[in-house]
Amino acid sequence: MLIGLLPLIAIAQNEKQMKTSIDSVFQHYFKDDEPGAAVLLVKDGKIIYENAFGLADMQTKEKITTNTLFNLGSISKTVVAYGILKLASEKKLSLDDPILKYFPDFKNKKIAKQVRIIHLLTHTSGLPDSRKVNEEHEFYLTAKDEENFAPLKQIRKLEFAPGSKYHYSNPAFNGLALIIEKVSGVKWQQFIADNIFKPSGMFTSTITDGPHPQTGVSHGYVRNKSNGFDELDYGEEPTFAAAGNGGVWSSVMEMWQYEKAIQEHLFLNKEWIDKSRTAFQFSNWNDSIPSRLGLSWFLTNEAGERMTGHTGSQGGFISDYCWLPDQQLFYVLLCNIPKPIKEIRAKLFDLLKMNNWKTD
Repeated sequence: MLIGLLPLIAIAQNEKQMKTSIDSVFQHYFKDDEPGAAVLLVKDGKIIYENAFGLADMQTKEKITTNTLFNLGSISKTVVAYGILKLASEKKLSLDDPILKYFPDFKNKKIAKQVRIIHLLTHTSGLPDSRKVNEEHEFYLTAKDEENFAPLKQIRKLEFAPGSKYHYSNPAFNGLALIIEKVSGVKWQQFIADNIFKPSGMFTSTITDGPHPQTGVSHGYVRNKSNGFDELDYGEEPTFAAAGNGGVWSSVMEMWQYEKAIQEHLFLNKEWIDKSRTAFQFSNWNDSIPSRLGLSWFLTNEAGERMTGHTGSQGGFISDYCWLPDQQLFYVLLCNIPKPIKEIRAKLFDLLKMNNWKTD
């Protein structure tokens, strides 16, 4: 009987050792009595590591769990992009539509005819970020999508020809959120809840619509000069109320629901999902770097592996979302205090690579 148990004991010991090793990666960065993070690691469809560190609320001392909601920052852009692709799949809009069709009040009509929805999705519009956030700090503390996109309607000149170069744009996604509203006839937050969250089983995820949710979410923090922590989210961070570029709130558990829904084509068919995760090629591309953007995923290489992912940073929140298709590995880290997420990811992936990407 003991001989038969030996392989199982060895597996259990290996799993325990691996968990301890992974724990040590995150415990180096997160403390129990400080703002922290939640992390989830999935291999071959099986959750092989989940953990939470630190406090969701420094005032109430509520602990972070793997079900705690964090602001996702720019990972939200992938959700907005899928809202646009959902409408495109239903032929309610075209990715080649000029944005003048949806924003006829653009001051320079020629520019609005040149820029298409596909350019907004891929950060290749050439529209400069003309918001005066520093000068109008108080205004941007509560300014929503409409107010954040409005300055772009006044521009006289593009930075470059649409589709020729890459320049990351937050207000472009405020514009995309507004297009969802114009086409669907409902608030874009509701459209996403009905068409993305619900079929994905993301039942606690929510989206900023003015102030962030007052309860049930973590707060974002930054360390101050006294070595304490200052809250930095709605009411302290300009543009935080602009939701199209970074307004989704979710947990690591529901991020896995999201990834599964993408892979299982629960809210979009395979053709559109594949298109979202394939680098989009523009015929007039003239940048010094090759295109590495899908719609709107970043397609990169990490630790020698192909990776589809997106990071997010807003106020005191920072996040990392990674899918390694060849290894069937999913990793998400959500933090309510700024941390070096790429450094953490590199250490984790180095550990997994040393173990031949095995987890037992």
